[in-house]
Amino acid sequence: MENTRRYELEDPLAHFAALALNVCDILPSTKAGNNLEHQLSKNGTAFALMYGAVQAAESQTGFIHKMKCALKELRETKIHLGIIKEKPVVGTALREWNELIAIFAARISAAQKKRGK
Repeated sequence: MENTRRYELEDPLAHFAALALNVCDILPSTKAGNNLEHQLSKNGTAFALMYGAVQAAESQTGFIHKMKCALKELRETKIHLGIIKEKPVVGTALREWNELIAIFAARISAAQKKRGK
């Protein structure tokens, strides 16, 4: 059961990363569009990949640090999505982003409390 719980974020993170890449695909081929595409594709997928490192954390401190790194990438992704929010697919991405931020923040908080005990 613990193993199942450990991987429960993989699918939502992969789905959101794919959604971020879909947003990249609709950006115009302009200097601004290309810059946003590069940044969003990088930040919008990094947290999903970082989650593998989160799962392999060897200590509670390592877990918290890696979760905070992934949370940073999620927050940067929100800024990119906010810049291009006029596109219809971005609304869906922002809703999913809010859910993922809440999950990461709650897990960090729980881990910090557990570490403090």
